[in-house]
Amino acid sequence: MAKSRSNTLSDRFFSILFHVLLLQFPATAFGIRMDAGLLKKPICINTVQGRYLLSDDNGYVCDALSRDTWSRCCPEIGDRFPCQGCNLVSQCCNSYEFCVSCCLNPSQTKKELALTVKRAKPVTAGTYGSVFDFCAGRCRHNSASVVHENAYASDFHHCFSLPTNSSGATDTPSEARLTGITVVIGR
Repeated sequence: MAKSRSNTLSDRFFSILFHVLLLQFPATAFGIRMDAGLLKKPICINTVQGRYLLSDDNGYVCDALSRDTWSRCCPEIGDRFPCQGCNLVSQCCNSYEFCVSCCLNPSQTKKELALTVKRAKPVTAGTYGSVFDFCAGRCRHNSASVVHENAYASDFHHCFSLPTNSSGATDTPSEARLTGITVVIGR
């Protein structure tokens, strides 16, 4: 009888413990609420070209130490799409990071045009996957800003302008595009 009584007591104890735990943690606690702030923070794509500055795909420029280490985004402080050190007529800048940021501005670069530009001249070359890829690629290298294949034509050598069409026609006269650009020889 002692064995059956101890089994009954232990069965009751576990039954009571189970019900207490069940009431303590209702089934709805196991679901994830989408409005409770548990959504993933967006991860930014950024440039890592320069030593001190970087630009993210949201259009902000910051120094490398102020970048959010988890999301890789610049803090949303200051101007979005800053064009500091850029000549907006020639669409050339003296800093790679500000070139990318200025290029990301929808008023400067049309998304539908940027996504149809080829990455290189060969017919087999692909197009850019995003406006950020377009801006990072265009600002990084521009054959029009180089003289004699080994020197820059000016300090404004990071250009994001769309390439001219096959006839060579551009929207802006070449004189206006060259305003503010100085040719430096013998540096």
